[in-house]
Amino acid sequence: MPETPVRVPLSVLDTAPVGVNWTPAQALGATRTLARHAEELGFTRYWAAEHHNSPSIASSSPAVVAAALGQATDRIRIGTGGILLPNHSALVAAEQLSTLAALYPGRVDFGIGRANSDIRVASALGPPQGAADFPAQVADLLGYLRTETTGVPYQGLIASPGYTGKPALWLLGSSTYSAALAARLGLPFGFGHHFRPDNTLAALEVYRRQFQPSDVLDRPYAFVALLAICGEDDEHAEYLAGPAALTYLKTQEARHPLPTFDQAAAYPWSPEEHKAREQVLASQAVGGPETVRARLADILRATGADEIMVTTIVPDGPETVASLTRVRELFGDADLPLGLAL
Repeated sequence: MPETPVRVPLSVLDTAPVGVNWTPAQALGATRTLARHAEELGFTRYWAAEHHNSPSIASSSPAVVAAALGQATDRIRIGTGGILLPNHSALVAAEQLSTLAALYPGRVDFGIGRANSDIRVASALGPPQGAADFPAQVADLLGYLRTETTGVPYQGLIASPGYTGKPALWLLGSSTYSAALAARLGLPFGFGHHFRPDNTLAALEVYRRQFQPSDVLDRPYAFVALLAICGEDDEHAEYLAGPAALTYLKTQEARHPLPTFDQAAAYPWSPEEHKAREQVLASQAVGGPETVRARLADILRATGADEIMVTTIVPDGPETVASLTRVRELFGDADLPLGLAL
């Protein structure tokens, strides 16, 4: 039997995937259902992603989705994974996050990111902001969130409602740039292995080596986010992963909802496309239980991640619930350890 993964906290990153037979309303309804199920399984946190200009994704407003998740659950931490600051003002982000914290005290995480791919959206709505602006935006966000503690308005402004305690802020990224910024600010770090698996080890090494303790965190803490689709067996998992794989490899398909499972299975993959698909899936945790068990063990051993966050891009609620359940079962019957709570 393959090596059992190290027991670490498990969490969920949800994009609310939309399919041609799976509407945004169904996708967001499934998000609430899956959050309740993740809570029952003992997962630590459940985050809503932010994506734009993609009909295959319904999570364009993570703060709004997180509010619905908080209402649908009782204990699991809810949050944003993440708010992409170049698309927002720091003051508006601070007020969204402090409002969530007031609604669900002690349960909210504030995941933030840079995401160059979404800069075009920001420039269409107002002055564009890019990589050079991001550290200043993060500093502004921290300043607004700390106003209640310092008693001094930040830049003459007060974010309402006031946020008390140390900021429950996470920096997310898929590069050494984000890792270095998280380290310098002393923030927990989430790496998007599902985006850039080739950068994972380098980014985590930079983060741990350069980490500076802060009032938020006294030692480095990092999770790795990855695509996890656990089917009944390898063949079933490849069938479930087909819509996401086809959309990922054929960028023109990203302008449409995810195809059905049968449509993806019937697609005439060229040898080059088939090879690219295999390369993408091989770096993630896609397969039957034993394959996913081995992949998670490999990733945890290689990265030393403090926590794993799984995303399951499947346009079908019951199949997503079943996949998440299989992933949880790989870690045994005992309660999972709980992850960092700021």
